[in-house]
Amino acid sequence: MAVNPDKTLDASGLSCPLPIVKTKKEIDTLSSGQVLKIISTDPGSKNDMVAWCKRTGNELLDSAEEGGKFLFYVKKA
Repeated sequence: MAVNPDKTLDASGLSCPLPIVKTKKEIDTLSSGQVLKIISTDPGSKNDMVAWCKRTGNELLDSAEEGGKFLFYVKKA
């Protein structure tokens, strides 16, 4: 799936819960419908991001794993 993010957050090297905390801060700066790309190295972020999106109503458009990094594309509700 090709997603063109409006903004990118590099949370590499951060451990739980910091990738989610930073994601919330960044998503708050976006307008409804904009997409945030998150890059994380924390394996726990896979489950955390899914749960956070469900809880907040933001849409997880896509996720992938590339070279030890986890990529998430979240569309602001």
